Amino acid sequence: MDASTWQKILDLCTRLSNVTYENLTKIIRLEQTGSATGARNLDDSDQNDVDTWMGGGTCFSMTWHLYQSLRDMGLEPRLVMGHKRKERNIHCALILPNVVLDTPPLSLGNTPPLDTSNLVPRAWSLPTDYLFDPGYLIFDPLPIPAAPPFGTGDAIFPLVPNSVRLVRPVQDRMELWTGGALGDRGLAGAQMKLRFEYPLDGVGVEEFKQHWVESFSREMMTYPVLNRLDRERGIQYYYQKGNLVTRDANGSRMERLDEGGRVEKLSEIFKLSPDLIQKALSILSK
Repeated sequence: MDASTWQKILDLCTRLSNVTYENLTKIIRLEQTGSATGARNLDDSDQNDVDTWMGGGTCFSMTWHLYQSLRDMGLEPRLVMGHKRKERNIHCALILPNVVLDTPPLSLGNTPPLDTSNLVPRAWSLPTDYLFDPGYLIFDPLPIPAAPPFGTGDAIFPLVPNSVRLVRPVQDRMELWTGGALGDRGLAGAQMKLRFEYPLDGVGVEEFKQHWVESFSREMMTYPVLNRLDRERGIQYYYQKGNLVTRDANGSRMERLDEGGRVEKLSEIFKLSPDLIQKALSILSK
């Protein structure tokens, strides 16, 4: 892959990083249409310009937008589903397979240039699969380590404020771990936790859309979930069930948001319309 194409991919990821992860538009559209299928059919991710979106989106919207955009570039991404303990197909991401770069990868987000020495020497010049996981606020393409015995099956990436670890114990399965920012000794500031497990064979478009429809009936649709990454400053904001968590390289802080002024503060932090936030909260309070 030439440098200009890779740069277009990075630019696409940068544009997507300005989108807020939120389930408010799902809640509103489900109320409007009365069906999960109808709500999914109205999703903004079928439009190429993220600036025209009603708000943001969940992992399905972000991944689907990225999938379509990469296909429009003539590439062949693969959709994959993520499992969390006993919860199956609760998350999604995509993989861009067999990428061979002409030059070493450019800097990732707010991190130093990517060090692939823990994968294979000059790994960027060998066919490599890349993980894209915008729904978990990972807006950098991450090279997936080769499974043993062909590689270490393990790679750590110093993203900020959350470092990322990819573990691939076997050829067809991979685990996503995250923790705090890496310190001087290369250790995460907060203990790494297993987030998702991905079968790497992936799923077809119709199966992906079916899991998307099923997501409208999950428990998380009963309360607001907002997640946003300030990539330049290395700060993550996360809101759920009345609690706002702010995370940076120094750790996490949590505060309880009272109803008075809540809409205005959420609008300011998560770059969403106050009317959209209020409408979703009103639906949830019925």
